[in-house]
Amino acid sequence: MIFGSYDIIVVGAGHAGAEAAAAAANLGMDTLLITQNLDTICQMSCNPAMGGVAKGQIVREIDALGGFSGIVTDNTMIQFRTLNLSKGPAMWSPRAQCDKMRFSRFWRNILENTPNLSLWQDEVVAVTTENSCVTGVETKLGLTILAKAVILTNGTFLNGRVYIGETTFSAGRIGEQPAIGLSDQLKDLGFEVAKLKTGTPVRVDGRTIDFSVLTEQRGDEKVGKFSFTDTPRLAEQKSCFLAYTSERTHDILRTGFDKSPMFTGRIQGVGPRYCPSIEDKIERFSGKDRHQLFIEPEGRSTNSFYVNGFSSSLPLSVQIDALHSIKGFEKARIYKPGYAIEYDYFPPTQLSYTLESKCVENLYFAGQINGTTGYEEAASQGLVAGINAALKLKGRPSFVMNRTQSYIAVLIDDLVTKGVDEPYRMFTSRAEYRILLRQDNADVRLTPLSNQLGLASDERMRRVEEKLHFSKQIMDCISSTAIAPADANPMLLETSTPEIDQKVKLQNLLLRPQLHISNLLSVSPTLQQCISQIPTNLHDECVEYAEVLVKYQNYIDKEQDVANKILKYEDVPLKEDFDYYALQSLSYEAREKLSKMRPKTVGQASRISGVSPADISVLIIYISRGEK
Repeated sequence: MIFGSYDIIVVGAGHAGAEAAAAAANLGMDTLLITQNLDTICQMSCNPAMGGVAKGQIVREIDALGGFSGIVTDNTMIQFRTLNLSKGPAMWSPRAQCDKMRFSRFWRNILENTPNLSLWQDEVVAVTTENSCVTGVETKLGLTILAKAVILTNGTFLNGRVYIGETTFSAGRIGEQPAIGLSDQLKDLGFEVAKLKTGTPVRVDGRTIDFSVLTEQRGDEKVGKFSFTDTPRLAEQKSCFLAYTSERTHDILRTGFDKSPMFTGRIQGVGPRYCPSIEDKIERFSGKDRHQLFIEPEGRSTNSFYVNGFSSSLPLSVQIDALHSIKGFEKARIYKPGYAIEYDYFPPTQLSYTLESKCVENLYFAGQINGTTGYEEAASQGLVAGINAALKLKGRPSFVMNRTQSYIAVLIDDLVTKGVDEPYRMFTSRAEYRILLRQDNADVRLTPLSNQLGLASDERMRRVEEKLHFSKQIMDCISSTAIAPADANPMLLETSTPEIDQKVKLQNLLLRPQLHISNLLSVSPTLQQCISQIPTNLHDECVEYAEVLVKYQNYIDKEQDVANKILKYEDVPLKEDFDYYALQSLSYEAREKLSKMRPKTVGQASRISGVSPADISVLIIYISRGEK
């Protein structure tokens, strides 16, 4: 039975699927979002938080491009913290604890009220194709739904299997059915399929935790937010807490190693190196006598707490005994066990930079299906896939960013050129140009690009222009206003920085690491008058942006110069039918990898694993001779 026809079908309503569907619909595409359960849209399957190191930058980039993850987070957060404030602004990373149930409901409300978007509860069991081009999907209910493009965002559901000690069963998440059949069908279409694994810890009843012996971790006094729109400020925060394992905890955990699916080899998939299970941690770091745990509330109206750092697939009895050995958790009761889940993914080297597959035209992949881990990484891929699917159907140029423009571009470039051998997680260290990719300037970098696409609204663009205007006013004022020793020195003494003996410009003082614009405001009526003209909703953004530019302009300029030199070769095109095997000066591995990956530019070729700088030099010389 043919059950309708759409421009774009999005399969899966996790963070990738929600952003993909919203983007496609908001670009005017008649879009259908299919999910197994409409009540679990954007469910926070793991920790109830958004953002963090590099991930916070990604959420701000999603928002700057017209996505919704930042808006949903701001409306459902229960705590906000900016990480790495003791370091430079390239490392500042916003993070929020969220009310996981409200987060899911808020996302569903957005999707249900998005024009051009329909929702359908069902399971996709096959993709239909004709002449290597997608034509739609088939569902478990026996329906055929036609589409010009399909975006797969299946998360951990493809042949998902849960492990708790020696107990194992098929599931997409615990308590939810896996998606069976689609992986095999895609394999028949020519796709390579592999397995990864991830895990999650126990959820604990907060009424049974002794918080008095734990270390409280409050949110920031000055609460920030993710969205550049006028979302509400969080008024009342909930605390997180710190706890620690002990040698006794580790001894108890070791008693279950002989039944661990990870150590006995029953799990074949590789897990995330940077978020290992507790049993993996005590095995790999056997010299440590304790590990830190973050106790995170899962909502404002629930007693459920997430024990971050205690992910495990050990037998349930071992998990509980080990939990009870932790100070503050002696009488803890759990709501559900920790478990590991193994699932199918599709190596992302099979994709182009638009996230369209090379094997089947108009079929896109986004999220954990590409071997990534994390809500933020998934959401950003969904947004890019949704945008590109819509643009292709409209006959418009694709939307591809380079590594100097966004963390999202770094993520996608890493995926499609290097592939993954473990679940991919974003870090600031993965970006060569992280001083350029700060969280404070995501809107300046990306909203103009999205506005040109028709996704970020004109109102958003006007806001960016106002931010730039008022920030420049602040910078001009700071660079032109001088202050006398009598006015400045009392403040300088208070902040433990040397006094001045003659008039100096405010800019010279702001370059001192101990001082901020807030300090200068207390002693400069001229600066006070300048900043008082800024609209309230832009005040904090403009002050932060201006201060970063004044303090770090030299570093920013140097990194931009380096980026520009590299970009000189970044976009040098490579012919799709180039015969790399004929270029004997290339290493054999480079010839093999380049022939398989078919990079479009020299920049893309330079980031393929196994292609050395010497190989890139050969390519550049060859191309230069050809031009001459």
